[in-house]
Amino acid sequence: MLADWLERSLDGSTSSPECGDIPGGRFRLLGPGLLELTPNTNETQAPAVVLSTGIHGNETAPIELLGASLARLEAGMLRLGGPVLVILGNLEAIRAGTRFVNTNLNRLFRRDLSEDGMEPERARTLMAAVDAFYERHPDRRRLHYDLHTAIRDSQYPRFAVEPYADTATTPEQWQWLAGADIQAVLHQHDHSWTFSHYSKHYHGAQAFTLELGRALPFGANDLEPLAPMGRLLDALLEAREPASASPSRLAFFRVEHELIRHAETFRLCFPDDTPNFTEFAPGTRLSEDAEAGPFTVGDTPLRVVFPNARVELGARAALLVTPARSTAAE
Repeated sequence: MLADWLERSLDGSTSSPECGDIPGGRFRLLGPGLLELTPNTNETQAPAVVLSTGIHGNETAPIELLGASLARLEAGMLRLGGPVLVILGNLEAIRAGTRFVNTNLNRLFRRDLSEDGMEPERARTLMAAVDAFYERHPDRRRLHYDLHTAIRDSQYPRFAVEPYADTATTPEQWQWLAGADIQAVLHQHDHSWTFSHYSKHYHGAQAFTLELGRALPFGANDLEPLAPMGRLLDALLEAREPASASPSRLAFFRVEHELIRHAETFRLCFPDDTPNFTEFAPGTRLSEDAEAGPFTVGDTPLRVVFPNARVELGARAALLVTPARSTAAE
């Protein structure tokens, strides 16, 4: 049934039945792309976990990875131990194999959202689903892993983005991410209104955007490098302690500057295929904008993350980052 839910969510058909038993608990379909798993036992030490994929429709490896964990659960290889909300984000973009249809869904997760259209309405649906899920489990720790892949290669193929919010990340989370073979962490410097930021900002959850390699079509993904992350997902479904490793394995970075596209006449002054975390020396011109003018690296070298010159006007075209002191022990 769980694998069937994934397939039917993507082809637009109705899943049946809408609820039923699974090893250790029950499942319930809450709506298109929304699946709630509830354990039979009420052990409050298990966190309330949100696992989301497909917020960008062309990022398929996390969907396959999470689908494999759900298949193991359904087959009895795993036993549900805690409440989990599973989300397939931008269903229309997933079906089309595109990053988004009209606008980037992963910039819309804010409660004062005023935009109209398919993606804004989907953002409102997903925010409401997360709100209701956490409200059903008020006494539990809250966790949200939003699983992505990047549109380009990276010097650190698997990295976490830590959203900006008042809630501090626990040392346990750094240990879990290191144990799942995450290689780097990027600390956000400001509110970004991503899905993981929503859970951290509004609900005090431990929350991350996890970049798990490069975006490829369904069937073209090599999931072997993601096996440690798959084991972390299995552990979360079973509400058992995941594998841990020393956070010293993680490279930490912080955002120093955002390149924003202000004008139609805008370009990044480096090749489109430049990998994430590529370093640029002082004096290097990184962008030209007809309204904002050029941006040149100052006295400190900067690394570029998420460069994309074809974003909408007013959107972020790149993050510029520097190495940061580890916060893993704080």
